[in-house]
Amino acid sequence: MGILGGEGFSLPVITQTEVVNVKITVTDNAINQMKKTMEGDEETHCLVISAQSGGCSGYLYDMKIIEKPDSQNFQIQEFEGVEVFIHNGDSSLLNGIELDFKDTLMGGGFNITNPNASRECGCGQSFG
Repeated sequence: MGILGGEGFSLPVITQTEVVNVKITVTDNAINQMKKTMEGDEETHCLVISAQSGGCSGYLYDMKIIEKPDSQNFQIQEFEGVEVFIHNGDSSLLNGIELDFKDTLMGGGFNITNPNASRECGCGQSFG
């Protein structure tokens, strides 16, 4: 049976994304925590912040400290020696975010405030 008479198949969908010049804010608490986590590896490593499809609101924040990638597809901002990379494909979703670190009795963690989010999940990890 041919493609047209059977179940068929699906093709990947390619969407165009607008690339904007990213400006983010990082609080002193977040900078201190990033330096503490990197423990002197600021020359070879960076923080990558991205938006992944998923979550109950459409996108999930993803943050990783990795060896610095080829910077061709990233926008880079430097905060007291720590470089933050944001992929051009995520620039319109993450432009204007504020990265903070909160240390509470229940544990600490990074918190992202996003002015572009029209909705957010109650856990603060998902936005749309």
